[in-house]
Amino acid sequence: MERALAEAYRDHVAHLVSNVQPLLVEAGFDRLVVYAGDLARKNRFDDQDWPFQPIPMFRWFSPLAWPQSVLVLPAKGEPVLYAVRSDSFWERPTEPDWGFLQAGLTVEQVGSLTDVKAMGWHGRSAYIGQEPQENLTSPTAVVNPGTLIERLNDLRTRKTPYEVECLARASARAVKGHLRAREAFFSGERSELAIHLTYLAATEQDDAQTPYKNIVALGRNAATLHHVEYGAPDPADTMLIDAGASWGSHGSDITRTWVRGEDEAADRFRRLVSAVEDVQQAVIAEARPGVEYEALHDGAHEKLGRVLVEHGLVTCSAEAADAEGITRVFFPHGLGHSLGVQVHDVGCLVRAPGPRNPYLRNTKMVEAGQVFTVEPGLYFIDALLESCRAGPAGRSVDWNAVEALRPFGGIRIEDDVHVTGDGVRNLTREAFAAAA
Repeated sequence: MERALAEAYRDHVAHLVSNVQPLLVEAGFDRLVVYAGDLARKNRFDDQDWPFQPIPMFRWFSPLAWPQSVLVLPAKGEPVLYAVRSDSFWERPTEPDWGFLQAGLTVEQVGSLTDVKAMGWHGRSAYIGQEPQENLTSPTAVVNPGTLIERLNDLRTRKTPYEVECLARASARAVKGHLRAREAFFSGERSELAIHLTYLAATEQDDAQTPYKNIVALGRNAATLHHVEYGAPDPADTMLIDAGASWGSHGSDITRTWVRGEDEAADRFRRLVSAVEDVQQAVIAEARPGVEYEALHDGAHEKLGRVLVEHGLVTCSAEAADAEGITRVFFPHGLGHSLGVQVHDVGCLVRAPGPRNPYLRNTKMVEAGQVFTVEPGLYFIDALLESCRAGPAGRSVDWNAVEALRPFGGIRIEDDVHVTGDGVRNLTREAFAAAA
């Protein structure tokens, strides 16, 4: 057991208890019951299960990944983790570091949910779980109370030092994979699957252990934002790799775009990659408490408009490229999202984004303690380009320049940042610098 991290986990649980218990009292609940979940069948016609993942609210309290386990937090008193040990000889879940768990929680190993029920509860419970469990609920229990969950999700947006440390370690682990994948790409590897497997080996993760399915996109495939159907495109002088790593219950999310060609078109695209990275770093420099995240997103489009002008992709002004929606043809997704026990963590979409930003997942005011991604992009997506070409804004696009760069697919640069009292700590750049 690593003492410093165990102490941070102890403080993390204490922080959750001190903040969640008043919410339970206010809502008239005697306890919070969080059910980790069951193994889930891949489909109703099969007998195979998906690899088990506890629900996010359970992962927030505990890194234990045992099906049917239960976290009980009374409105007054200490939380208890009931770890349900399976006696199946088909599979055996990973044995946790019990000393680490016990640094933050009272842990009781039991044989079934019936044993949990036998502990005897009275009063009114708030139950959070995918499906109500008869052994864990009673007629007075409230299943997935919406208002309480919203309050808890808001609390989740501000990470404890323990969570930040887990996210920093997840970034460091992911960077090992990114560097090995980059090495494979520049060594001439053409198979997206081979690069993906290289990444997994470097991070010492199985595919199911990663926080999300890795995106390894060569050439034109980088124009598909979530490209996961690996192939071997030829020719392919660019690689977009969007891949994270897990540490404990938390996961990182990092994207880089690399160019290995040496001709004039590749040089032009390489300069465009550098320009998008400059936009990303400028946006991160503006992130601080009191700034609206959507304002950062809109600012990224203003900056991208200047990139389009400077690199000859549009013939209008940067302001017109933004106002006419041309920047959103090249950069259609949101600037980023909250990060934590979920890759697209919850609690930061506090209102609907503006009509120009339908895919933005974060509309919260930036606050100290938040961890989110900043990931502007510039893509050559056939469907969006053709729609633009057919409309009035198409007259402001240099289509010869677009056609020359279309084979490179697209660009995305993504960092994970932790908001401090007066700015941000870039967890991703720290990890790359440490690995240099």
